[in-house]
Amino acid sequence: MSGTYDVVIIGGGMSGMMAAITLADTGRKVAVISRGNPLCCLSTGCIDLLAAGDDPLAGIGSLPENHPYNLVGETAVERSLEMFRDVMAREGGVYVGDAHINRRIVTPLGRQKITCLVPASMACADFHPDEYIHLISFSKMKDFYPNYITSNYSNAGCSIFDAGVSTTAGIAACFENEKFRGRFISWLRGLDIPEGKIALPAVLGMNFAVDVCAEISGELGRDVFEIPTLPPSMPGMRLFGGLKNALLKRGVNLYWGKEVYSVEKSADLIEAVTLAGAGRATRVQGNAFILATGSFISGGLYAAMETAGETVFDLPVYLPGRRDIWFDDDFFAPGHAIEKSGICVDRSFRPVDSQIGNLFVCGSILAFSEVMKYRCGHGMAIATGVAAANACGDWYREI
Repeated sequence: MSGTYDVVIIGGGMSGMMAAITLADTGRKVAVISRGNPLCCLSTGCIDLLAAGDDPLAGIGSLPENHPYNLVGETAVERSLEMFRDVMAREGGVYVGDAHINRRIVTPLGRQKITCLVPASMACADFHPDEYIHLISFSKMKDFYPNYITSNYSNAGCSIFDAGVSTTAGIAACFENEKFRGRFISWLRGLDIPEGKIALPAVLGMNFAVDVCAEISGELGRDVFEIPTLPPSMPGMRLFGGLKNALLKRGVNLYWGKEVYSVEKSADLIEAVTLAGAGRATRVQGNAFILATGSFISGGLYAAMETAGETVFDLPVYLPGRRDIWFDDDFFAPGHAIEKSGICVDRSFRPVDSQIGNLFVCGSILAFSEVMKYRCGHGMAIATGVAAANACGDWYREI
């Protein structure tokens, strides 16, 4: 099997998928190569833009000049988030929020997490500590521990429902059934719950949790919201599923579960990549390529004793000084220097110090991202994915 495409995107995470959608919407023939399901499947499904004050978009101006957000620009960041919301809404995954407003959700450990855009099933998750919250959990469920939350919020109660299954996916599948939802709502009505919001683990359906949440809320006349479970969480799976469906509807070819084995170059251009796999090798030819393989955790970068490398094209990797200053003594402290590692790009998202003329880079593999320090993971992935795709489109028009 082989194919020729206008653009080949290597990496099926948030940045790669958003780049593919952007290019497909301009009529380009696009392929996405991914070694497997991305890390967003393990996430809360929320879009962290920047954990800096109440206005995350305005906070971009306070970031270091070389941060990828400053390559994109505030206006383009906001537009990319609007595009993301529109794409997800068309797939039934409505997101609420504003690029100028940070909000808080409850984590499965009972703490509050700062984020920006949230699934509509978490729209009312931001609450005052004095407000009464009633938790609903499920018998023998192993990915959600209500005592973590009740121990942090003294004004909270809890009830347990027996869904007949105990896994997160199993309970979510039950909520797809109208009779099950009716039985669950009748049980809720029979509880003597004080006035306040009702919170459930994120199990309100596999795909259309927004509708299920609205149904329960409407039947009870109460605000209802989901709390993400421990990874993998349904909101993360819904996020990935929505973007993947958007790709398929746009005719994007997916080479899933495939890894780049070799690269073909001619002068200063990449011509094709060959994918490893059982049986006959797959050659994927493209006029342009976008690298969106992520940083160390995703396998886009690797670390050796005193250096680091990029796994597909062997691009030069920026490193923040000697290895002995890469990390802090406190593992959980934000801002380890190693987070600055990555591929340096120009304002067109082309790698600097590289002679490759048809390659663009986006996502957490970009140097100076510091995703953990600034808590900007999905937001930066969306913004740089769209920006790299637009830069690639501009390059096309110039050749």
